[in-house]
Amino acid sequence: MRKHPLVYEINTWVWLNDLSSRYNKPITLASIPDEVIDELAGWGMDAIWTMGVWERSPRGREIALAHPDLQGDYNTALPGWKPQDVIGSPYAVHRYEVDAVLGGTDGLAKFRAQLRARQIGLILDYVPNHVAVDHPWTLEHPDFFINGTDADLANIPGAFFRASNGIHSGAVIANGRDPYFPAWTDTAQVNAFSPAFRSHMVTALLNIAQQCDGIRCDMAMLMVTRIFAQTWGTRAGKAPDTEFWQEVIPAVKKRAPNFLFMAEVYWDMEDELQRYGFDYTYDKRLYDRLRHEPPHAVRDHLLASLDYQSAMVRFVENHDESRAVTAFGVEGSLAGAVISAALPGMKLFHEGQFEGRRIKLPVQLGTRPAEPVNMQLRDFYKRLLTELQKPPYHEGAFMQLAANPILGEDNSHEQILAFAWALDKSWRIVAVNMVNTPVKGRLMIPNPAWRGTSPWRFEDVLTPGVVHLIPGDQVLSIGLALELAPHQACIFAVR
Repeated sequence: MRKHPLVYEINTWVWLNDLSSRYNKPITLASIPDEVIDELAGWGMDAIWTMGVWERSPRGREIALAHPDLQGDYNTALPGWKPQDVIGSPYAVHRYEVDAVLGGTDGLAKFRAQLRARQIGLILDYVPNHVAVDHPWTLEHPDFFINGTDADLANIPGAFFRASNGIHSGAVIANGRDPYFPAWTDTAQVNAFSPAFRSHMVTALLNIAQQCDGIRCDMAMLMVTRIFAQTWGTRAGKAPDTEFWQEVIPAVKKRAPNFLFMAEVYWDMEDELQRYGFDYTYDKRLYDRLRHEPPHAVRDHLLASLDYQSAMVRFVENHDESRAVTAFGVEGSLAGAVISAALPGMKLFHEGQFEGRRIKLPVQLGTRPAEPVNMQLRDFYKRLLTELQKPPYHEGAFMQLAANPILGEDNSHEQILAFAWALDKSWRIVAVNMVNTPVKGRLMIPNPAWRGTSPWRFEDVLTPGVVHLIPGDQVLSIGLALELAPHQACIFAVR
């Protein structure tokens, strides 16, 4: 996989349903037409994350159907939904086996082969904190879980359940949770401190590693010792000397050295999880700053070391967040997409983002409503993704650029975020107006090789036909003068 890779998240069940409608026949992972894989490959992705391939929980589906809050979400996202549209949460895993409805293990292997033939990797989910309440482990290995008592079952509603397969009953087990929210009632809380569970998970992950090229680890920070102890106290038992991830990741990488670990992580714990062995960690802080904070907060965010930034996962949309065009507005979403996609690190895109989908679909639904394709957005993303295939974004040096005021103008230059990629004589200059008003400024670009009177050509690859011809001495002395419309983004190829 290239440095600073591009990854495309697909809601697998929904995507296959859409393909089945498109081709008027059932489509599973075992029967995806090659032309569909070619369409994916045409976006230039390094990997596809097929979210939600593992076997769904029958009990989890029952809970999802009956949950009143979820029913409200279904009504919003899919008016007139039917019970068969509800498939249960992909994060209440029944077993780490590819769901037969989606094509099973053999189907996933065929899909992976199609991707590999086009030099595209495959990423799957791993949910470390919990499994479904009806996972076989709850009866076979109750020591893997946080156990409770009959008194807990009676006195703490919605926090504990009794393991059962409908015939046999077992231990009282805690429902999965994080320390700041109510329990997820379709899940069983594993015990991160259990040596038996840790050993078993290494085996399970090695099995997953034979089926894909990497995993996205759900809520990875919940397994950190101090967080787990804060959440579960004495119920968890004695904390091991070694962090969960420091034990599990090296054990997997010893057998699968190139297997990729990506962490969904919050609470400013990104650096910690990188030190524990993760190759990439979510950059939710950047998302929040792009959406809610002033431009200087974004600039400050990008002052972190390049090693740290190169291990971040940048995005303006994924299945947990609102659709980008809803959260940022259409123009704002494109400005945010250029920033997040052209920075160092892994760049994550969400299926439907390029087409301008607006409806955030609950993960418990397997069907989504039709939405019109915004061809303007699709064309913009095609230009952006085509540009991001260029070598400077994967092999070049990254630097932030200063934006200075134009003589006699106001301080609107402070709303410009600018940075550059340089690889030998090939430069890319990225400039984005982060606000909803016009701005003016001069970009100072530190390239002594441009010295002299010969003109340099700055061509905006996002807006065909926009070209600046500027003598090199002028660029070095007073900078590249820009006037940017609200939320306008430019990427200049320089030659």
